[in-house]
Amino acid sequence: MKVLIIEDEKTLAYEMETFLKKAFYLCDLAHTAAKAAECIEMNQYDFILLDLGLPDGDGLSLLPKAKKHNPEAAYIILTARGNLEDKIAGLDLGADDYLAKPFSLLELQSRMQAIARRKFNVNAETVPLGDFSVNLQTRFIYFQVQQIELSRKEFDLLSYLLLHKNRVLTRMQLSEHIWGTFADDDYDSNYIDAHIKNIRKKLNTYAPTDWLETVRGVGYRIRK
Repeated sequence: MKVLIIEDEKTLAYEMETFLKKAFYLCDLAHTAAKAAECIEMNQYDFILLDLGLPDGDGLSLLPKAKKHNPEAAYIILTARGNLEDKIAGLDLGADDYLAKPFSLLELQSRMQAIARRKFNVNAETVPLGDFSVNLQTRFIYFQVQQIELSRKEFDLLSYLLLHKNRVLTRMQLSEHIWGTFADDDYDSNYIDAHIKNIRKKLNTYAPTDWLETVRGVGYRIRK
């Protein structure tokens, strides 16, 4: 999943980036409100982590604009401010959660996972998928008790489609949210197609994958 970290304390921002990358998130950094606004206008994110005390403006003022350009993102406010008014203001503007500094990076990850479960209506770590089951926490996929080996990219692709089941995702959307932003529109779309082909080949050894649907000329979706 793709995350925008808006934080002017660079040491903290880099610590968050390093930690989340190890947890298989893709991260962009913005240390100012101006840079954050630019990122928000140009990219789509799954999570936006927003510090309120930015050097060139109040982070709260970014929320309405961010929600306009990234309506499906989840927002977590990160701030050293501890007063109730700031918390209420952020939640009233549409933030999903609030963490006061200093906070544990493990707690941040836990909050993000809880939001993702609510957002995608996933109530358990293990999600059924046809004749298979997918453990989103351990990143394993099983057929009955048999663990199936997928590469990191293959699992990222399959799990992202699973979280957005019944929704058609374009090749560009999949590329941006799983592999990062491409510099132009001339990327090789066969890159996504090749990974889908590999996933089907590995899983079809055990059971049919007719739930993984190609939408011609658009992209892919997992049908419920």
